[in-house]
Amino acid sequence: MTLSKENKESVIGKFGSTSGDTGSPEVQIALLTERINGLTEHLKTHKKDHHSRRGLLKMVGKRRRLLTYLQDKNVNRYRTLVKELGLRK
Repeated sequence: MTLSKENKESVIGKFGSTSGDTGSPEVQIALLTERINGLTEHLKTHKKDHHSRRGLLKMVGKRRRLLTYLQDKNVNRYRTLVKELGLRK
């Protein structure tokens, strides 16, 4: 459900412009995607965990808003990020 420190650092290193870059939209979207993927696996085994499902839906909505923001600001960065993360578009 939560990301370990090593996973978070590797995602920040891969998508951030610097080592401590946690505020850029690319890093935020990548971190949300990792959390969403982990929570999706959790919900496959725990089908009645409705509280976590609500959290998942909130994360998906936040990721959607961040993707829309990035698409409005810089289409090239948006397209490369969607391709790297394997999101459907």
